[in-house]
Amino acid sequence: MNDTYELYAIKYGSVVNRPMSENFIGGDPHDTSKALDYFIWVATNKDRTFVIDTGFNHEVAAMRGRTIDRLPREGLELLGIDAGKVEDVIITHLHYDHAGTFSDFKNARMHLQESEMHMATGKCMCHAPLRMPYHVEDVCEMVRKVYLEQVDFYDGDQQIAPGISLHLCSGHAKGMQSVRVKTKRGYVMVASDATHFYMNFRDKKPFPILVDMASMIESWGKLRRLGDSIDHVIPGHDPAVLDYYPAADHKLEGIVARLDVAPKVSIA
Repeated sequence: MNDTYELYAIKYGSVVNRPMSENFIGGDPHDTSKALDYFIWVATNKDRTFVIDTGFNHEVAAMRGRTIDRLPREGLELLGIDAGKVEDVIITHLHYDHAGTFSDFKNARMHLQESEMHMATGKCMCHAPLRMPYHVEDVCEMVRKVYLEQVDFYDGDQQIAPGISLHLCSGHAKGMQSVRVKTKRGYVMVASDATHFYMNFRDKKPFPILVDMASMIESWGKLRRLGDSIDHVIPGHDPAVLDYYPAADHKLEGIVARLDVAPKVSIA
């Protein structure tokens, strides 16, 4: 079976003019704001397709004051992928911007860390600051998928297919997992929210939403070890991803970046 994948980042929404204090602990006080983009990712070859995260819908966008440019399924359609036919979805964690729109992926098995399910359904949800990043309807839908036997759980690092492995990078969320993908340019780490921005792990400035700062900082080293270089680590929300990497097609400039090829400029 083919173990090398094409890899894409698909932007589906954004929020602009976020205060630096909402993006970095220890951010530069002279900087006033930094935009944040919302992505899903897809690793695909002739044998298999893995969608990484499923984003949020228009209702949640309005509730959270976010801009949604296209539904995640509409972003996949730009690459000729039908969400309803996708068989494998990796959920990096259950926060609202990574684990919604499940009804568009009705035939998919979900791949999730067991510790993240415990977090989202256990006593931690009695506390508003820990509950804030989760959307209860999405969590309930994941519970329904468990009852339908559509979820595979993992306890730590695990290879789930040739060229695809999951790696626990807790800190931002209890069961935060990043995805290592074999591509023609080497192993790429789709960090998701193990690092929101390049600045988080490059300058050691943590993102403020977290459950364990020490684990978050340790996870940055894991990302560097598992990716072939710093240029092989893809943060979860940095608009720079669309600047650094070439578009999948000239018509998709600013929407879909191709991550299985070298960046246009070195990130290091």
